Amino acid sequence: MRSRFVSLIAPLLMFACSDASAPGSDTSPGAATAGASQSAPRPGSSMSTPTPTASAQPDVPAPTSDEIMAATRFAKANNAFGFDLYNQIRNTPGNLALSPTSLSIALAMTWVGAKGETWAEMRKVLHFESSAADVMSDARKLITLLENPSQPLKLSFANRLFGEKTYTFEKPYLDATDKMFGAGLEAVDFLKGAEKSRETINAWVEKKTEQRITDLIPTGALDQDTRLVLVNAIYFLADWQRPFEKTRTQPDDFIVSTSSKVRAPMMRQEASFNFAESDGAKLLELPYKGGEMSMLIALPNEANGIAKLEQSLSAEKLAEWLKAMKSERVSVALPKFEVNPAKATKLDDTLKKLGMKLAFDRKKADFTAMAKPQSTDEQIVLSHVFHRALVKVDEKGTEAAAASAVSMSAKGAAPQPAAEFKADHPFVYFIRHNKTGLVVFMGRVADPTAR
Repeated sequence: MRSRFVSLIAPLLMFACSDASAPGSDTSPGAATAGASQSAPRPGSSMSTPTPTASAQPDVPAPTSDEIMAATRFAKANNAFGFDLYNQIRNTPGNLALSPTSLSIALAMTWVGAKGETWAEMRKVLHFESSAADVMSDARKLITLLENPSQPLKLSFANRLFGEKTYTFEKPYLDATDKMFGAGLEAVDFLKGAEKSRETINAWVEKKTEQRITDLIPTGALDQDTRLVLVNAIYFLADWQRPFEKTRTQPDDFIVSTSSKVRAPMMRQEASFNFAESDGAKLLELPYKGGEMSMLIALPNEANGIAKLEQSLSAEKLAEWLKAMKSERVSVALPKFEVNPAKATKLDDTLKKLGMKLAFDRKKADFTAMAKPQSTDEQIVLSHVFHRALVKVDEKGTEAAAASAVSMSAKGAAPQPAAEFKADHPFVYFIRHNKTGLVVFMGRVADPTAR
């Protein structure tokens, strides 16, 4: 499969039993419960092999204005959280790739199981402004919009809860996460078979990410105290609206730092794109086939300007950039790259720095909307959050996509001078859903020859 852009995201949230008494008494009415061992597995969203250029697509009703408004509300919160998160990890050296959307959805499923101050703290970090029911409804509408099978790209979501088979979870929580996110509960044996359970979860992630993400949970991360593992996976595949010709790809210098260069395969084309120069950077929007999504690249004018550019990143700054862009002819040089880290990133400390502290506190965490055991020692706490992403960019997609995506000029018209966009030094990128403004993926290319 010759893909232009593939992103595979797998955030994973782990809950363990607490070794301390739970916080103050819960005055809400007791909810009916359902034991994990009695809950049949429910499949998540389908993530079969994508066919972004299939000729026959089902007819799907256009989303209503209310549905778009709901999806946009979740997108706004997602973007604010995403930039907060990026600003915490941007000092990590090398290439970066993350999905605010995948993490927002995974953490939203966790948040609806929280209560009290834990709930309020998570709500603030995630920038949610509505009730849990409304946020879940908005997220469901967004997922439906993004998974639209009639669009010529593939964007699929899958969610799953892996729960200790002897542990009892609240039925309203299980029903809500299943209905809104397709996150069925699968019973596993953490008490007597933590390593086997780890293999089961990793195998599910591998299957849902087309065998791209393996060994998401490291050896030893699960033990007999683990009670729940919540997993989300995203698979994305899209063809460029204007593919790059492979014959024009040639090795060229890429400036990694003021004292280091590498030779990287540089893709080239000249065509009309949305372009701007602002805040000491050049901005380029490369649309995917169908126009529903696009990649925005921000390239600092200075070869060593990536740190300064990243310091300015925010949802508001992105909106300013988009407003400044206009269509013009651009000579583009962009390296092929693949960001594929060797292991998942643990985000526990990052989320705590953002203000999500109580969720990890064994004495104060309140997830009694998720599970309400009789013994306070069995109450659960968020123990770890892992995240891993793979991003791959190359010239073009299927032969049909390459044949149909041809840039044409008016017959006899003299070519206009082209602006130059040569990404031969570190840059940042954003993959956006254009209708809602949702930033689905974001990251940095510091060295296109490294992973």
